[in-house]
Amino acid sequence: MPRPTGNAALKAARTAAGYRSQDALAVAMTRAAPTLGIRGLSVGVRQVRRWESATPPWPQPDHQKVLTHLLGQGMEQLGFTPPWGATAARETSSRRVPTGAPAPGALPPIPAQAPATTHPASVGRHCEEVARAHRSLYWTVAPSALHAPVLAHARLGCTLLSETAGITRQKVASAVAESYLLAGRIEFFDLREPERAAETLTCALQAAGEANDSLMGAAVLAHTAFIPGWAGRREEAAERMVAARTYARRGPASAELLAWLDAVEAECETRCGHTRTALHLIGHAEGLLGAGNEHATPEWLDWFGADRLAAFKGNVQLQAGHHLQARESLLVALEMLPPESDKQRTVVYGDLATVEAALGHPDEACEAACRALDQLAVTWYATGMDRVKEARRALAPWKNEACVRALDDRLYDWGTTVSALAR
Repeated sequence: MPRPTGNAALKAARTAAGYRSQDALAVAMTRAAPTLGIRGLSVGVRQVRRWESATPPWPQPDHQKVLTHLLGQGMEQLGFTPPWGATAARETSSRRVPTGAPAPGALPPIPAQAPATTHPASVGRHCEEVARAHRSLYWTVAPSALHAPVLAHARLGCTLLSETAGITRQKVASAVAESYLLAGRIEFFDLREPERAAETLTCALQAAGEANDSLMGAAVLAHTAFIPGWAGRREEAAERMVAARTYARRGPASAELLAWLDAVEAECETRCGHTRTALHLIGHAEGLLGAGNEHATPEWLDWFGADRLAAFKGNVQLQAGHHLQARESLLVALEMLPPESDKQRTVVYGDLATVEAALGHPDEACEAACRALDQLAVTWYATGMDRVKEARRALAPWKNEACVRALDDRLYDWGTTVSALAR
């Protein structure tokens, strides 16, 4: 049951170490991080407050390192419970992760023999089936509705890890990794909770390690790069991408996976203002997709293909000021997107609206933005709404035009406004 008084162990350790307030500990952690070789770490009082709550989240690896350094105790002694439950942590020194990547934390030991409570081999298959179903539902079900069951399935899998062995345990771990990855995607792209997404993706990496799935590890690490990349922290994002590429080399990475890694890095570079580098990466990704290779694309990699690469390319060209080329790329993406890619379609329409505004075509821009809003009314996607708002800002010179006022009526009608505030 939740501790009604919060995480008393952490509070006691903090006080004993001389940090009388949560803010004092946050400041001390931020200052201590560089001395431990951790760059770009900034801890706020809100984060410390969450750790001292009745249900503290499992800290990220860099946070763990600083906490244990300052307070002189292990994570479980500080009142934290690993994502896998209160089990003895396995030594993870042999699982080295490249600098800048979230390192695995406390993991449940793989039983040397069958655990006391075992489940049949079908359990692994059933866990994979549920993860597969959630993966398909993501494209059409409201993210706020899907998030809870996806996270619940991941936590159920964590329990089953200590009650399974052999290939069954590996299948359960694979399902857990995919579920945590999907939950992290929802938290970052749909719910706009990057801090929470970072914690969830760390759990996904731990599970991928249990499954010994380096390609899933590469996918998780690349998703972690979005977090600093979107915040403009280029060096940190680049380090995460080095880690992702390192993991990809350990497995039979398909051309699609390798091209997606290029696309992720390109988006991070674009967000950090380095569009020339981003365009080079997009060109390399196109070459990879065109050449292909003998390796099959993982089933879970359902968020990328030639259509998505065209959308990535159009966005980079837009940010680089290559508006005519961006329009061409975005129109190609719209033609290629399959019917079930409604979320991505909102993003493409939003970018197309911004392109048309930049070209001085307010009517066409408003038409594209309204098409994005039509889709957002059916399937909400925070990233898509962000692109529509970017387009509206680009339309500021025509704010008194009838088409822009009609767009505002759509953008700020009762349903859209309440939905945006609620989410």
